[in-house]
Amino acid sequence: MNWSLLAGQESGITESSGPPNMDALLSIKETLEYEIKYSFFTVGWITVEIVSDSTFRGKHTRWLQTRIRSNSKIPLVGTEMDHFNTLFSVDSAGIPYTDFFWKDNLDEGLEKEIYYDFDHQLGEVRYKEEDDTRDTLDIVPHATAGQLSLYISRLYAGSDSTYRMPVYVSKKLGYVIGENTTKKERRKYKPFGKVDTYISYGDTEDIEGPFGFSGKFRAWFLDDELRVPLEARMRVFLGNVIVRIIDYKREPLTIDS
Repeated sequence: MNWSLLAGQESGITESSGPPNMDALLSIKETLEYEIKYSFFTVGWITVEIVSDSTFRGKHTRWLQTRIRSNSKIPLVGTEMDHFNTLFSVDSAGIPYTDFFWKDNLDEGLEKEIYYDFDHQLGEVRYKEEDDTRDTLDIVPHATAGQLSLYISRLYAGSDSTYRMPVYVSKKLGYVIGENTTKKERRKYKPFGKVDTYISYGDTEDIEGPFGFSGKFRAWFLDDELRVPLEARMRVFLGNVIVRIIDYKREPLTIDS
């Protein structure tokens, strides 16, 4: 992975300018809505948005939230309503990293059921898992808890570059690997109609993420200046699912530094 390619990267409104940088992605407030399909069934929905800016350990951070709710009408799915939260920063090279991650299990009334505290000064990650296991792991540069794939994947979409994103999950360190292409596909999505897209291919190392996510996956991104994530096909505990965008909103966002 060549993280250095992000330094000095420019973002524009034409496809020739390449993928966006973090300044461009954080200049707007996005709300992305997805449905999760298993075979012919809609098994759940995902909402992703920047909630606000925040302060953590005396520094300015951003708060990214992913809300997942299940379709309880589907047999074997049950009622699930989980909020995944990340406070994150961006370094001088334009690379995001996690400061604090937590999961709120709303259907069971459990706040911070899971948390991963990324202490970059001490060089460690302190965590608590669902079974109340608590321990400490050594930290690596640009450490994440997985949610930042919303941004990191877009920094490379539509290029020939690869990335290897470190992820702390399930009491250990693993990696998400993305291989990108400049090849375009014409696809149709509800918020945009028929559009050109870029496809990326991915895999995981030593990861079993939320709902059993692991293994190989594919993702599609809009051919625009922000590389909006449109679709992902992946494996979870149910089997192979399709996560597909059904609504998209954005507006200018001014965050004080």
